[in-house]
Amino acid sequence: MAQEPLEIRVNMLERRVEVLERLPERMTALESQIVRLREEMRSEFSATRAELRQEMRELFAESERHARVLHEDVISRIAALRER
Repeated sequence: MAQEPLEIRVNMLERRVEVLERLPERMTALESQIVRLREEMRSEFSATRAELRQEMRELFAESERHARVLHEDVISRIAALRER
């Protein structure tokens, strides 16, 4: 196994150091992307929850109206049965 000449080894080390020197910059960029993603997700989840709550309110109101109609129908039927 022949050793590579010193010049080649130094060049390889210099390239590796250059890559490692860029690492903090890349990590900072990644961190800011993660922060933006979290903000977007929080906003979207909040909007989804608000939509779901509104939909649940509407469904509850509709169910309540339907229950009132059924209740009034039962009351009128009972009254009709009493009259007979």
